[in-house]
Amino acid sequence: MHWLSLCLSFLFLCFYTLAESNDRPIIGVLAQDISSPQGNWTSYIAASYVKFLESAGARVVPVMINKTPEEYKTLFNSINGILYPGGSANIFSSGYEKAARIFYELAIEAKKKGDHFPVWGTCLGLEQLMYLTSGKPVLSRTNTSGLALPLNFTNKINDSKLFQNFPPQVLQDLALKPLTENSHKWSVTMATYNEDEKLQKFYKVLSTNMDGTTEFLSTVEAYDYPIYGTQWHPEKNPFEWTRSYYPHSSSAVKMSFYIAQFFVDEARKNFHRFESVDLEQDALIYNYNPVYTGRKNIFEQVYYF
Repeated sequence: MHWLSLCLSFLFLCFYTLAESNDRPIIGVLAQDISSPQGNWTSYIAASYVKFLESAGARVVPVMINKTPEEYKTLFNSINGILYPGGSANIFSSGYEKAARIFYELAIEAKKKGDHFPVWGTCLGLEQLMYLTSGKPVLSRTNTSGLALPLNFTNKINDSKLFQNFPPQVLQDLALKPLTENSHKWSVTMATYNEDEKLQKFYKVLSTNMDGTTEFLSTVEAYDYPIYGTQWHPEKNPFEWTRSYYPHSSSAVKMSFYIAQFFVDEARKNFHRFESVDLEQDALIYNYNPVYTGRKNIFEQVYYF
């Protein structure tokens, strides 16, 4: 059995060495504190984020909060990307913020050395990225909780990485139909972006939206790093059903898939790996069972830790 285990580990390492594309990408999803801990559960991940990534061919590892920097660095070197989900964590001081900061800094450092490690922020995740980049609070209150909107694309979309392979019909639907679900009370306004030199140099604004009076950033990508964010929720369209304003049309679901496909393809450019098959299997979210919470929660299913 020991001989067999060594052979499997050797084949596992050879795959990553020889392949031009990592077709077994593993993406971390960052957990966050439960506002009211239940028993031994202190953190959670909404299952829709996991399904979102799995739909495009990735496996998922939960990134637990309140680990040491050394533990996060080891995990960084084992996975192929990370997603910062939406939620209500404190982006200035929390387990979510501390972990997000470490992975953000590691991703930037890695890119400078030619190591492509993608980072995605959804809603709260985008807000976290904006704070990490700017180094100061940049959020403003907006009336954007519970509505679906079309995207107001900027001219930056013409050379964007995120949207370059989208079918023309999907892009047209995104521009004309309310396909992007917004569940946020805070936003980065265009006025704030235009006054912040760090944000302007780091992020290309691909789309904006209005809450009626205020224009805010809705889709961004970094100029020089594989870092992306949406203020809206692409994972909700196919996988969440508890609110009437979640878009479920064919166009809405297609859009979600192309977003997921893009980010997973970004992770395929990364060749980090676990040191062994056993360590990889122990880390995967398959070791946890999602709980059905749709009767009482905004999420249909939740992983608790």
